[in-house]
Amino acid sequence: MGTLPVEGREEVKRTNEIKMAIPLLEVIDIRGKDVTADALLAQRELADYIVGRGGHYHFTVKGNQARTLEDLALYFQDRGKRPPDYVEPTPPDHGRIETRQIWTTTELSDYLRFPHVGQAFVVERQSMEKRTGEVSSEIAYGITSRPPEQAKAQRVLKVNRGHWVIENSCHYILDWTFDEDRSRIRTGYGPENMTRLRRFAIGVIKSKGGKSLPQKMRQLACRVRLVFDYLRMTENSGARQGRN
Repeated sequence: MGTLPVEGREEVKRTNEIKMAIPLLEVIDIRGKDVTADALLAQRELADYIVGRGGHYHFTVKGNQARTLEDLALYFQDRGKRPPDYVEPTPPDHGRIETRQIWTTTELSDYLRFPHVGQAFVVERQSMEKRTGEVSSEIAYGITSRPPEQAKAQRVLKVNRGHWVIENSCHYILDWTFDEDRSRIRTGYGPENMTRLRRFAIGVIKSKGGKSLPQKMRQLACRVRLVFDYLRMTENSGARQGRN
């Protein structure tokens, strides 16, 4: 979910994002579905709302829910003493070999100061760069309203990974293809408007079914006529219809 174009400090924009979560969900049928969110939206009010409409939440927990994060970290600190509930090796991607492990528990469901917790979990992702052999590890804590009868560890991990696939499919392109972090547009509505334009461009190219978004962007860069043909905005665009 995007931030609203408001002036002021970054925390003001984040606050607006939290307030907009429920109105955005109002138009979506979430009954029986998993609603995933990163740590910013791990809010009690949102949890109550999702469960109240018959859905299930899947939240990442970080420092904005400090007490919950502390409890999860304390409980799972000795996870290495027992085997994970599920291990998922993933195919080599972008020169990396990754393995994800997940541990789950229901012992904290009634203890955590958070509504409707069905189970808590920790995901450990280990990644090795094939070229250098360098190994890195990341840990993410989370909670879900689905109890184990509805979501075994394998499903919880699948939902968790699905959330970050969606996040990364857009943010990775923004960071690396558009080099958004080094943008010098910093005042007024400029940053938000440019982000919207970049996301719109990503959506257009993806809707055409192209295999490589960066490759297509390089092909179209500074070639106005080719852009018009690609968008089928010229008389002879039909002849190019099959080209992605």
